[in-house]
Amino acid sequence: MITCALSLVMAVSAAAFAPPLVSNNVWSSSALSMSKVERNPNFSKLIGGYLFPEIGRRRNAYIEKNPEMASRIISLGIGDTTQPIPEHILSGLVNSASKLGTKEGYSGYGAEQGMAELRKKIADKLYGGIIKDSEVFVSDGAKCDIMRVQQVFGPGVITAVQDPSYPVYVDTSVMMGQTGNINPDTKQYDKIVYMPCTDENNFFPDIENLPRADIVYFCSPNNPTGAAATKEQLEKLVKVCKERGSILVFDAAYAPFIRSEGVPKSIFEIEGAREVAMECNSFSKYAGFTGVRLGWTVVPDELTFADGSKVRDDFNRIMTTAFNGASNIVQGGGLACLDDEGLAEIDTLIDYYLENAKLLKEAMESIGYTVYGGTDAPYVFVKLPEGKNSWDTFSEILEKAQVVTIPGAGFGPGGEGYLRFSAFAPRETVIEACSRLKETLG
Repeated sequence: MITCALSLVMAVSAAAFAPPLVSNNVWSSSALSMSKVERNPNFSKLIGGYLFPEIGRRRNAYIEKNPEMASRIISLGIGDTTQPIPEHILSGLVNSASKLGTKEGYSGYGAEQGMAELRKKIADKLYGGIIKDSEVFVSDGAKCDIMRVQQVFGPGVITAVQDPSYPVYVDTSVMMGQTGNINPDTKQYDKIVYMPCTDENNFFPDIENLPRADIVYFCSPNNPTGAAATKEQLEKLVKVCKERGSILVFDAAYAPFIRSEGVPKSIFEIEGAREVAMECNSFSKYAGFTGVRLGWTVVPDELTFADGSKVRDDFNRIMTTAFNGASNIVQGGGLACLDDEGLAEIDTLIDYYLENAKLLKEAMESIGYTVYGGTDAPYVFVKLPEGKNSWDTFSEILEKAQVVTIPGAGFGPGGEGYLRFSAFAPRETVIEACSRLKETLG
């Protein structure tokens, strides 16, 4: 009797949560009705999908149409590392994971700003003590931190971006409500200051003759152009921001690729930057942590809002409210990265990818193309012949050579007429890609 009664209760309960059915066994129209919640209007301003998933969609569509070509695909597209995590750095991840299985080594929630030991090591080893460890906020990556920065500044600011630039700066500005609609003629959003960075100005904006912006996003070495700003150029950037009362958000995610003498790896190498700048960085390209996820943002004590309150305090509030800190395991890997052995392994990885960039650059130059970047950055920025469309050329190379690139127009209107090649690929596939590109485009 008890079993029968229990079965009856379970049957009734299941029926209570089952979707209402109509005679042909489909969902009723009421079950499919829309909510009464208005969509965030800022998202309707976004044009198409985010760039890199769109590249993936087009690649997959090509493979679906041409399945026999799937094994021939070579990706020089998204900047995703491909070499294994080196032994010493890996040991930091493994040991940190193992500790969680012991009573003595187990740890739960940590400080939202990151482990004290890691913050100090970042300040000492990567910045040589020119920043304080209390100014370092450890995170799950620079891309996530850009959105956190946007949340600090809110919808009421005017943003400036390099053109072309990493699309996160523009898309998050739109999401935050800082912009108007996109202009169909210029393909630029109203209320964003676009700073042209072309071969004509050596990929550094004429910032003194551009309108003032509250927040200036600047990436060096740059994605996608591969240009690394000189000390003199960054001094000018800091000077203009200081004169205008702007805040500079400096993206240094590709700093370890700088090999040229005298080229700054951090904005804080520039005098006066502590009063006007904050800096985002990441272990993604340093140590092959694209899937591991670990980054940091530096917010100096001297950086303030117009009312004198510290930007650092508001960024800290974002971190403590909406983030529980980077994984303890991953931070253990970060500590290993900054040991002398880890730093040596990082240098070896960087050299590997820079050699790939050199091969790509030389291959394209050998068939008459003008090429930028690839010296202090893992990206090679190829100028197309006059009148060539970057999306059309992307498709042509995919169809004829089965090589995935990135059309420059995906980084903003200033990127039209260029292609970006990523050096984050295994050496043998880079060599094969060079051969195919020369055959297809030569």
